[in-house]
Amino acid sequence: MHRYRILVVEDDHAIRNGLADALAVSGYDVLSARDGYEAMEMIHAEEYDLALLDVVLPGANGFELLKRIREDRSTVPVLMLTAKGAEADKVKGLKLGADDYVVKPFSLLEVLARIEAVLRRSPERPSAVNRVMLPEGHLDFAARALVLGEERVVLTTKEFDLARHLAANAGRIITREEILARVWTPGWWKRGALTPRSPACGKKWGKGTPPSSAP
Repeated sequence: MHRYRILVVEDDHAIRNGLADALAVSGYDVLSARDGYEAMEMIHAEEYDLALLDVVLPGANGFELLKRIREDRSTVPVLMLTAKGAEADKVKGLKLGADDYVVKPFSLLEVLARIEAVLRRSPERPSAVNRVMLPEGHLDFAARALVLGEERVVLTTKEFDLARHLAANAGRIITREEILARVWTPGWWKRGALTPRSPACGKKWGKGTPPSSAP
């Protein structure tokens, strides 16, 4: 069964990790980026079934990133996420090629529902890749394994996440702090405490500090 791969592009650490964890709990494969430049590199390195873009980003903002994505003739569905509720911003995003728009503060349930709706409307993406090529082999996403010639090494979850993060950022210097934050640091809620079915998912996000745990 195909697992949808979603790219979350959000500069706010708490919101980014919260969205990534909620999507993972809902059965999606999730990667995340902190700014437009990093997101563009990741989009060039892999195929995604949907991109969730914040408008206000360091470096290239969400509108600029969306424009680049469409100029590259990518048809990946895009859901814009922003604190800007002005009609002009919504119109701009839609004209640039966004498929839908969510305004902060938002609830996780709303975001999940809109993602499901966009994916239902989108044709199946036959180009979705199941591997990332490496100099001496490749990462097999389906098997979560490293393939080197005739040898196949099954990786643990953390080993695979680390290898995928390094492969997606090939050619860029990655600090120890980034690896710890992107691969080892858990989300801002307690594991298992906040799921798409819990009451906290109905709360509005993106305004103030998210709760550290479920009520």
